[in-house]
Amino acid sequence: MSLVKQIMIGLIVGIILALTIPQAAKPVVIFGSLFVGALKAIAPVLVLFLVMSAIAQHKAGQQTNMKSIIILYLLGTFLAGLTAVLASFIFPVELTLGKGAEGVTPPSGVAEVLKTLLMNIVDNPFNALVNANYVGILTWAVLLGLALRKAQDTTKTMISNFSDAIAKLVTWVIKFAPLGILGLVFESITVNGLDTLLSYGKLLGVLIGCMIFVALVVNPAIVYFMIKQNPYSLVFRCLKESGITAFFTRSSASNIPVNMKLCENLGLDKDSYSISIPLGATINMAGAAVTISVLTLAAVHTLGIDVDLPTAIILSVLSAVCACGASGVAGGSLLLIPLACSLFGISGDVAMQVVGVGFIIGVLQDSFETALNSSTDALFTAAAEYKEWRKEGKTIKIKKAA
Repeated sequence: MSLVKQIMIGLIVGIILALTIPQAAKPVVIFGSLFVGALKAIAPVLVLFLVMSAIAQHKAGQQTNMKSIIILYLLGTFLAGLTAVLASFIFPVELTLGKGAEGVTPPSGVAEVLKTLLMNIVDNPFNALVNANYVGILTWAVLLGLALRKAQDTTKTMISNFSDAIAKLVTWVIKFAPLGILGLVFESITVNGLDTLLSYGKLLGVLIGCMIFVALVVNPAIVYFMIKQNPYSLVFRCLKESGITAFFTRSSASNIPVNMKLCENLGLDKDSYSISIPLGATINMAGAAVTISVLTLAAVHTLGIDVDLPTAIILSVLSAVCACGASGVAGGSLLLIPLACSLFGISGDVAMQVVGVGFIIGVLQDSFETALNSSTDALFTAAAEYKEWRKEGKTIKIKKAA
């Protein structure tokens, strides 16, 4: 039985247990905690060794598509934010603001975000690994990889072997996803209840609708512009083989091995995807841009603030920039909502109440967000390389997902 089918069974069993025998089945929560804990533990080490190994193995003169891929990442994130802004004007949502999320300190402005970003870049590498500071991990991985470019082949082989071994460990952890999902779904329903999610149906509808629109309309349009042929075979394959797994793991970093395998199956150049996939897990955040834009404008509509077109465009850019710096942990994009709210003069207290709403709907919001983010990593990596194939006259034949 495929992993996706096993995950669906775990999901259904978790819902049934939560609705029928919540007290008797309470111990299954440990499965979810163990699964998430294992993913959080291994993902930072995986990013470090994957990027370091890829750069160390790179030979002078080898052609990669990194420039095109990074442009696609940034363009896709901006267009996702713009889509969310337009959707929020077409389908305005108002919130019932209650208590905020206590104990969470948001950034106070753009200067603080930039300062935090720079401090994360120069963070102690061991501290970055312990705290899952992916910006710092990525920085040190690139520097170590460059420093090892002229190392002995035996050293490079050892690093490559470590990278392969850690990737294998992640695949082992993901094999336990059905049990982990069972525990996570059970805990979500027993703690928050179904009624809480249903009360925020319209907000979820706009959020999820935007993400689906980006996945099925915006991204295919970008891919078509690159490869000049029907993009949907590639889009659906990335969504099925990467998006579904990311939906349940809720971690782009943990989904890196899945994307690496998908890129290999698509026949892509390892020199490109071994760098672009870990990089995408850090900066390619279309789903986060949607979340920041929609929840910020929900606060704006609730408070009756008028928004003109230039301000809306600035919000799109700001949400894209914030999304690129969003934390890799679940709900990381929510902590940057107060920064976007400050654009409209909304106080920190009110903005934190919006963050609190985000945490309430976080289960579905974060799952769809991660699925969009992670599947797009593989999609844009493939699109950039297929563009080069087209220039060289090669045939682009994309098999449908199995």
